[in-house]
Amino acid sequence: MVVDFKELPSSSRVWVFQTNRGFGEDELNEIKPKINDFLERWTVHGQSLQAGYEIRYNRFIVLGLDESQASASGCSIDASVHFIQSLEKEYNVDLLDKMNVSFKNGEFVAYKQLIDFKKMVKQKAVSPTTIVFNNLVNTKSEYEEFWEVPMTESWHSRLL
Repeated sequence: MVVDFKELPSSSRVWVFQTNRGFGEDELNEIKPKINDFLERWTVHGQSLQAGYEIRYNRFIVLGLDESQASASGCSIDASVHFIQSLEKEYNVDLLDKMNVSFKNGEFVAYKQLIDFKKMVKQKAVSPTTIVFNNLVNTKSEYEEFWEVPMTESWHSRLL
């Protein structure tokens, strides 16, 4: 069952998928109903899952699952990965590559391969206060508090 992402409890599990490029408005108008359809059909052992989503900065798809209703299993997580892979293929984007970094460059969201981001750190093209996106957050409360943070408050700090 699809619920408004904002209505999910703070303990809800989240998965953040970043794209290597921003989605256009036409693409977003196609993708949103596809995500809704997937979440409507998303189940665990035949039981509906209470889930929601949001798309941030036209480049992050965030899925949230209220596990107080039913927890995700290996099969249901696999189903979500297959769905995300179908979006990758259809829209020619990378959504599952966790070895890339998104960060704010002024008002814009930039995306770099990790190796290139490391070079930027060495060259001081980014600073400890650069806002990065910590896509490793696990819960909605972590997502709300620790997803968009200065580099020093994320796993990215190990690059400094």
